[in-house]
Formats: sequence, structure tokens, C-alpha cells
Amino acid sequence: MSIEVDIRHKQGSFALDARFRSEERLTALFGSSGSGKTTLVNLIGGLIHPTKGRIVANGRTLVDTDQGILIPPHRRRVGYVFQEGRLFPHLNVRQNLLFGRWFTPRRERIASFEAVVGLLGIEHLLTRRPSTLSGGEKQRVAIGRALLADPQLLLMDEPLASLDDARKAEIYPYIERLRDEGGIPIILVSHSVAEIARLATAVVVLSDGRVTASGRAGDVLRHTSLLPQTGPTEAGALLDTRVLRHEDEYGLTVLEVRAGPLSVPRLDLPIGAPLRVRLRARDIILSLNPPETISALNVLRGTVSSIDEPDASSVDVTVDCAGDIIVARVTRKSVEGLGLTPGSEVHAIIKSVAFDQQTFGGTC
Repeated sequence: MSIEVDIRHKQGSFALDARFRSEERLTALFGSSGSGKTTLVNLIGGLIHPTKGRIVANGRTLVDTDQGILIPPHRRRVGYVFQEGRLFPHLNVRQNLLFGRWFTPRRERIASFEAVVGLLGIEHLLTRRPSTLSGGEKQRVAIGRALLADPQLLLMDEPLASLDDARKAEIYPYIERLRDEGGIPIILVSHSVAEIARLATAVVVLSDGRVTASGRAGDVLRHTSLLPQTGPTEAGALLDTRVLRHEDEYGLTVLEVRAGPLSVPRLDLPIGAPLRVRLRARDIILSLNPPETISALNVLRGTVSSIDEPDASSVDVTVDCAGDIIVARVTRKSVEGLGLTPGSEVHAIIKSVAFDQQTFGGTC
């Protein structure tokens, strides 16, 4: 799985100059409104022709202006899911799904109708019309239609933007299954840090038509300086954990991380289930000594690896906790008072109640 982009494009007064390469399963294009996310994804999909540049997906060149290569959209084998499902209202769900197959030659059709329907959990919807579906159900059908065209790349342009939190929670697990089991690279456009923290394995940050950062999701999301449009409170670390046990008498679940156990509000997951957790930088307190007689249940021991000052008053302290990298957002006064420097031994303290739906991802 790979996507390579090196393009320049001018559209009115807006100029896009984007370069990145990703070999991850789900790459999120992240940025504020007007940063160039949708323009970039439309260039990859062939809905816009770039002024100059090159786009390669899975080793297949889609665009190379120097070589005169410009594969038309219908031959790119790219699936596209928009903000709204854009289903055909006069067709039922089965007919909408099968419509995607018309764009793929019969001899090249690989995707199993039954497998796609099962993957997305839409078996019970096949005879219904789009007008009777919820927003989340419409998006799952739209994803299925794109998959049944046997794409070599799937583009998703803010597919959850028009959904409320309940509908988003409904569709998240299906996008995660698609990421983990679908076998094709996905590019997801989003302006939500919580969303990409849950779904993305790689992140490309766009600002004013330029790529300001790209890399693995955990590496990008822990740097507040790379996410200026969202504010410093959005930054944090991603940890891959497993459910160790449940403490039902306290309404808690204990997760296993490298540095020790992590207590969070009770989760409806089986013992051993993998889970991605985001530790927000604003929720972590640092101490030089092991804390005693405090209410916080989570204390992770680690070593300061770096100290960055994104603004005049705040400092990001990166801590290596037995291989798990976390970030604490503290004041300059606190850093000076504790005498923190790279190499300092510290204890990171996180309250269990700091974990909420914004911090839990799906299975890793």
C-alpha cells in the first residue's frame, strides 16, 4: 500500500503545493477549512487536473505532467465517498451497491458482494430505499458502493462531517474494519483531531496549501506546534493498549501499557481486546517523586526526552515511559520549578476521569 503525491496547482487565488508519501493503511489529510484538503483529494481522484506534478498509487502512475500521463477518473480505480452518501433515491440499497460494479470490467471484479455487505453490516438494509436510512446507514452503503467498484485506492472526503455524535459512533467501527481488513489504502479528509486520532495510521497536515507535517499518526499528533489551527489542548499521545481486567465494583477497566496499568472508566470490551487510547497533553501532570495519597489512579514512570516551547507561557514535555511516548503540556514556571531537563526522571499522573469518548479509539 502506498500513495505518492508531488503536485502544484493554482485555482483562482489559491495555490496548492503538496508533497508527501505514505505507506500506511489509512492516511488522514488534516487541516482547517481552506487549507487545501478537498482540493488535494480531488486531484488524486482525477476530478481536478493539476497544473504540474505527479501522483502514484500502489506503484501505478495516475498523473505525471512531465511524461504526459493523465489517467481519466473512470480509469483510475479510485473509490470516492463524499460528505453525504449521494445515493440514488430511486434505487434500493442492493441496486445502489451494484451500481459501483458497472465501472469495473467483469474480468477484473474481485470484491465479493456478500463479503462487502458483511464487512459493513448492511445485510438487513438491502431492500430499503435511501430515504428510509439514517445518516450512518447511508454512509455505510456509500462506502460499500465504492468498494464494489474494486478500487485500488479509497478516498473519503469528511464522510462523518454531516453526522451527529451518535451516528459517528455507529460508523467508526466499520471504517476501522475497512482499514484493518479491506486490503486497500484509504485517504481520509478530516478537520477533527479526535477523529483522526481514532482512525488514522498516518497524518498529513495542510496549512494554506502547503504540507507542514507528515508521518505516522502517533508522531504527528503529539506535537502542538504542528496543529496550530486546533489549539494546544488537542495535542496528545496515542498508545496501543490491551484490556487487562475489569473492576466492576468501581466501574473501571484496567488497560495494559508498557509502563504499567492504566485505569479508565468501564469499557464494554473483552479481556485481551486491543484498544487505541489518546492521552491529551493537557490531562497529564508531572512529578519528580512518586505521588502519595492522591486521588489520581494512573502514575506512569518515565524519562524526559525533550522539552519544547511552542509559545511564551507553555511548554511541551515529552516523556518516554518504557517505550510509550507521551506529552505533558505544562507552564514554563512548572518546568523551571521542577528543574526539568532531558534525562530527568519523572512520574506522569493522569486522572481516570480524564478519559472520555474523545480519547478512546477502536481496536489497534
